[in-house]
Amino acid sequence: MSTARTLATAGRVLRQLRHDRRSIALMVLVPCVMLFLLRYVFDGSERTFDSIGASLLGIFPLITMFLVASIATLRERTSGTLERLLAMPLGKGDLIAGYALAFGLVAVVQSLLATGLALWVLGLDVVGSPWLLLLVALLDALLGTALGLFVSAFAASEFQAVQFMPAVIFPQLLLCGLFTPRDQMQPVLEGISNVLPMSYAVDAMTEVLHHPDATGDFIRDVLIVAACAVLVLALGAATLRRRTA
Repeated sequence: MSTARTLATAGRVLRQLRHDRRSIALMVLVPCVMLFLLRYVFDGSERTFDSIGASLLGIFPLITMFLVASIATLRERTSGTLERLLAMPLGKGDLIAGYALAFGLVAVVQSLLATGLALWVLGLDVVGSPWLLLLVALLDALLGTALGLFVSAFAASEFQAVQFMPAVIFPQLLLCGLFTPRDQMQPVLEGISNVLPMSYAVDAMTEVLHHPDATGDFIRDVLIVAACAVLVLALGAATLRRRTA
């Protein structure tokens, strides 16, 4: 891997995103809009918003970054851009790291806006530090980016990329503990939830919700989410092909 090539790739992706207003709106505005709607769906029960708002603050960025990263990467794959790039002295690691860096910078903006909106406009009440909340939201967005880059290797069209969402995201959403505590699930489902990264993202948000400082469980959950993101990025680099289908 080369730092210069990675930065050049990230710069190219950011320049492309700058001219794609729909993708920018999806990544930056949609999580904020969803949080705003959620707040007033539970307008008569602020405690309900407090209990699930923190978790969804991490889940919404993960979903939007998954969609944008998978579709953007697939677009370059099907247009032949990816093949031309890999024919140059550009390693697979440089390409994946460049994409991750570009989308990661967008994820920072997304997480800052969503966290600021939830805490200081919508009145989300958390015991822990807002910076810990922001950290988990950012890691979730990066995990969504990594998953999107990975699944793009197995899709032949943008429609197929979207179809991966029910297969990759929805099971995690159902089993992450958002709807019911994981230890109250059927044992097989609980076992599956224990290996899904979104479960640990929700657990980390719950720790921030109830504890003023970073607990041992919070640190464990954050490290697991970060490790999953790195692992999926490595798998994404391994699945890059030099020839389009």
